Formats: sequence, C-alpha cells, structure tokens
Amino acid sequence: MQLATVWGKYILERDTDAIAPTESFNLLRWFSIISLVIISSVAVGLGLIATRFVVNESLARDALLTAQFIQTLAAGEVRHHRLPGMDMGELLLLQDAAGLSADERHRRERARSEFLEHLSHLPDVLLATIYSPDHVVVWSTNPALIGQRVEGEEEMEKAFSSATEVSAEITEVGEKRVEQQFLRPPKNFFIENYIPLTDGRGKVLSMVEIYKEPVDLIERVNRGYRMIWLATAVGGLLIYFGLFWIVRRASRLLASQQNQLVANRTYVGLGEMSSAVAHSLRNPLASIRSSAELAQELEGPDLQKCVRDIISQVDRMSAWVRELLLCLRPLHGESQQVEPVEIMKETLEHFGAQLAKANIQVEMSNDSPPKVVSHHMLLSQVLNSVVANAIEAMQKGGKLKVGIETDVTGRWLFMSISDTGQGMSRQQEAMAFKSFYTTKQGGLGIGLIMVKQIMERFGGRASLTSRENEGTSVRLCFKVAEPDPEHVQP
Repeated sequence: MQLATVWGKYILERDTDAIAPTESFNLLRWFSIISLVIISSVAVGLGLIATRFVVNESLARDALLTAQFIQTLAAGEVRHHRLPGMDMGELLLLQDAAGLSADERHRRERARSEFLEHLSHLPDVLLATIYSPDHVVVWSTNPALIGQRVEGEEEMEKAFSSATEVSAEITEVGEKRVEQQFLRPPKNFFIENYIPLTDGRGKVLSMVEIYKEPVDLIERVNRGYRMIWLATAVGGLLIYFGLFWIVRRASRLLASQQNQLVANRTYVGLGEMSSAVAHSLRNPLASIRSSAELAQELEGPDLQKCVRDIISQVDRMSAWVRELLLCLRPLHGESQQVEPVEIMKETLEHFGAQLAKANIQVEMSNDSPPKVVSHHMLLSQVLNSVVANAIEAMQKGGKLKVGIETDVTGRWLFMSISDTGQGMSRQQEAMAFKSFYTTKQGGLGIGLIMVKQIMERFGGRASLTSRENEGTSVRLCFKVAEPDPEHVQP
C-alpha cells in the first residue's frame, strides 16, 4: 500500500512537471494583455481613419457648395445686368471696355461691384482674393494685397490647370505666405478654397481664393469626433470583454481537463505498476510458500535447501523493490561538466569480470570529446543500466562497441552503445521506453525509463534501435558544455 502511495505521488509529480510549461503560460493573463493592445491599436486606427474621412468629406462638401454658390452668383450677376456673351471672369480683370456704350460700361461696373460686395460679405470668410491668370491679385478684402504677385502655390496651380475647385485644410497661418494676411486671426483651423471662373470653353479667366473659418462645420466635425471615438471605445470594450469572458471560460475548462488528465494518467500508472508488481511477485511468493511448506516436513540438507530457496526469493523481491524505489526517487543533483568517456571507462571496469566471463569483447573509441552537461553519479547509473542490458542480451558472448561523435555545430555529443545480442522485434523496440515493460525473465522494466528520464533531466535524449538476432544500439545525446572561462588559455 505504501509503495502504491509513493508511486502515485511520483506519477502525479511527473505528469505535473510534464504539464508545467503549459501551466506556466498564463493564458488568461497574456490574452488580457495582448488582446487589449491589439484591440486598442485597431480601435485607435479605425478612429483615426474615420475622423480623417469625416474631415475630408466635410471639407470636400463645403468646398463644392462654396464653389457652386460663387459660380452661380457670378452667372446670376451677369444675367441680372443683361450682359450676354460675357463672363464674370472678364469683368473682374477690368479689361479694356473700348467700343462699349456708357450704359454697357455702367452695367459691367454694377455687375462687378455687386459680385464683389456679395463676395466680401460671405459668412465665416477670413479673406477673399481674386487673381488674374498671371497670379497677380486684382482685388482682395485686404486692400494691401492688391497688385502683389503670388508664386509657388501648388493648390493655385492645380486649380488653374484643372479648372476645378481645390480645397485644403490649414491649421496654422504660414508666416512666409504673402496672401495669408487676414483681417482677423482664426481661432481654429481654417479652409482655403480656390474657385476658378471660366468662360464657355472652360478656360480659366480669373481665380477666386477664399479663406473660411466655418464655425458650424467645425462644431459638426467636433461632434463627429466625439461620436466616433465614443463608438470606437464602446465597441472595443465590448469586443474585449466578450473575448475575455470566452477565454476565461476556456482557460478554466483547460485547467479542469489538465487536472483530469493528470488524474487519469496517475490511475493508468498505478494500474501498470500494480499489474507489473503483481505479475513479478507471483512466482517468488509461490516458491517461498512451497519451500516453507516443505521445510515443515524436512530435516537436514533438504531443509537447508528450502531455506536457501526462501532467502534467494526474498533477495530477489528485495532487489525489485530497491530498483523500483530507485526509479521512483526524484532526480537530484545540479548539472555538471563531465567527461563521458571517463565515466564509460569506469563502468566497463566495474563490469570487467562479467564481460570476461560472458566472453564479450569491448571496442571503444580513443577520441577525446569535449565535456558534456550531466551529473557524474546519475550518468554512471545510465551507463550501468545500458551496459548491464547489453551483457544480459549476449549470453553466448559477442561484441560491445562504444562510439562517440559530435555534430557539425559542436553543440551536441552522441554516444552509441551497441551489442551483438539477440535484439528485439519491432513491437519490443517501440515499447522499450515504456514503464514496466521488459523482455527479461524476472525484470521489472524500469531500467530504460530511468535512462530516458536522467538524459532528459539535463537536456539530452535517449533512443534505441534494434534488430532481431543482430543486436541493439542505444544512442545517448548530450549537450556539449560551455568552456569554463577560468581554464581557457589566454
């Protein structure tokens, strides 16, 4: 019962360690952080795009309405003063009126002055200016600009070349821009509109430039800003908390399933252990019982033989229990820089008598490989177990070959221990590293699993290949140790 309890604790610790990397990654915490960053970034990006779209569309609409109003106003003044065949663009340039009657000149002057009067009283206007095709100011609400020439304005050039209205948003007054001499300073951002006045063939006769500070438009844009950012914030929070709730439930479900998995694997391990121990102890216990029954009726040498049988079977079970406890014991020991060749030589010396008795020849490489990351005592256990298995596999003699090599990167060292014994079948090879699986008579099947655990404890690996009647090769992979700075030659 005590052994089963110890094994249950071992299985639980082993499975918990196997799941530890998953548990150490706190799914809920990392999701809450990463999802908050992603959703916030997306929400801010969408908010910026939406607000910019609102501003651009509002400015474009305001520019279009302003252009249509001024062009309609210009055409209406020409019709109102009965000036057929003329355009307001010509009237604004004060072209030569020779050959016209006094009434026609008067009507032209009235149409021009009324148009300019309307232009100067447009709502929200900071400055209104009219340019000739050579970019000279012919009229402005700021008389100081009349007669000045303005060059290098991309928006103006674009409006002259395309004969369409051009609008631009401006946030600050340009100190180097001659035409931005407002009669009153703007409080917020303002809009610059270029409105071409053309003739019937689409030729630009003059250009109207209007700087506006549309208070109503600014208020609407600000309301749009607030609504967009509020909707973005609320939508982002709803998405975040909705996903957080789902992931929280999923995290709890995963934790529950992991605990159930550990429990199931513990029960499976206990079942395997119980089956293996029960199967292994059945024959010794039967032999002990038979010997004890005979001992009750015998005397002399026969009695001594029965007693020896009892002692040998008890020793046999004691060895199994000792081996099982050795496997159950947690692996202790900090990683060290060890020389695998030296430890292998010590192991071969320990088994020297058995190797000679079994007529087994040993071949070992004389290379001097680098030190590896392991532990001296635990690596001795690994090599003892592998060599003991090889000796038992070669009952009629054979050859034990130890090979050592490093990979091209120099980061890994491989030690192969090969025998010429009876080998294993494909099924036996696949089950070799499974707990309590063995092909040896009277074995518990925990030697290779202990080898695997010790190798993985220090970042290495253990693998096995075998063929029936040809032999078995165990391959141990070690991490090469970093050179010790204190022993590096200058």
